[in-house]
Amino acid sequence: MTADAEDVGGIKIIAKRIDGVDNNGLRTLSDEMKQKLGEAVIVLISEAGGKVNLIATATDGAVAKGAHAGNLIKEVAGLVGGGGGGKPTMAQAGGKNPAGIPEAIDKAVEVMKQQIS
Repeated sequence: MTADAEDVGGIKIIAKRIDGVDNNGLRTLSDEMKQKLGEAVIVLISEAGGKVNLIATATDGAVAKGAHAGNLIKEVAGLVGGGGGGKPTMAQAGGKNPAGIPEAIDKAVEVMKQQIS
């Protein structure tokens, strides 16, 4: 799952869709991915029961280079009909429009690149 990570300025970025996982599961997966990737920004989006769960996490090193999980999730959540927010290192959101997930993933990558570069 971490093989798709892209390196931007020494920070690994990845946005993935993993359906059928609740927010707790997404948090666990993002923690595992951070351990494998090192300095990283990770966005995971899941559809479960017609609802969309999103989580964004950023390591301290990524935050030092400009990443902010809370701002990232705010920009992406609207694409899945939801809202959310959080701290620089971790943010969550929910939504009601699973059809927006592909666009949300693309937007997440774009925002991560803007934050870091």
